[in-house]
Amino acid sequence: MAETTTATTPAANAGRSASTSPVGHTATKEQLSASGQPSVRRQFVSFSFYKLLPDFRRTPAGQQAEMLRQLVDLVQKQDQGKMLLIPYSCVGTRPDVDIMFWKISYELDAIQEFTAAIHRLPVAGYLVQPYCYLAQSKRSTYVDKIDPAHDDTRTSIVPGKRKYIFVYPFVKTREWYLLSKQTRQGIMDEHIMVGNRYPSVKLNTTYSFGLDDQEFVVAFETDKPGDFLDLVQELRETEGSRFTLRDTPVYTCVQTPIEYIVHQIAAV
Repeated sequence: MAETTTATTPAANAGRSASTSPVGHTATKEQLSASGQPSVRRQFVSFSFYKLLPDFRRTPAGQQAEMLRQLVDLVQKQDQGKMLLIPYSCVGTRPDVDIMFWKISYELDAIQEFTAAIHRLPVAGYLVQPYCYLAQSKRSTYVDKIDPAHDDTRTSIVPGKRKYIFVYPFVKTREWYLLSKQTRQGIMDEHIMVGNRYPSVKLNTTYSFGLDDQEFVVAFETDKPGDFLDLVQELRETEGSRFTLRDTPVYTCVQTPIEYIVHQIAAV
């Protein structure tokens, strides 16, 4: 499912996040690609998952409140022009994660600096990070014949317009890459056609080749989880599904202000 092109509609809740434009709004800057042709500057994209250890809840309430206040301050004071940061709650959707931070920046240093800042907080002694995925934005190698201009949106991710996001790493089989480009495009045509039947679901495909263990990280944004469920089920019946090697674990995340997330994970 990694390279589905899904038609999208205007955000159902444009006020859901203050993060309504690409980081630095410089996605139109051009650089020379390896082939010497102008190419759009790519964004680094990170999905970082954290779990609060049970020992934290055994500490005095005052200490809990102070440590979590520092985490809230760090998130709220993040320079969104330097790195786009959106918090999501995973409470109740998976037992192994509580918080997901979606981070987008043109500079990998900004992503590292934020992670390092969390490590320096007192609450870091009670946080584990079971999963973290790194990728970059990039134009798709396949053409969306229904909406050819849609590929331009892949190079500059504008996130956070919908309540729910479904994230997972994705790996295709080696057999997929041994098919001819024409054959792969034909298989993707069916894949794209199915995706366009679900305009309420926005797909953000990012690429991890050489950057992380997976080949892609896919993130589906929607206000209608049922539409996403139906989309995934229908895609199982397409030819392209034969070439999926791995598409788990899947994370169901709910966009939630950080000050509310801390109330979900501790008695503060």
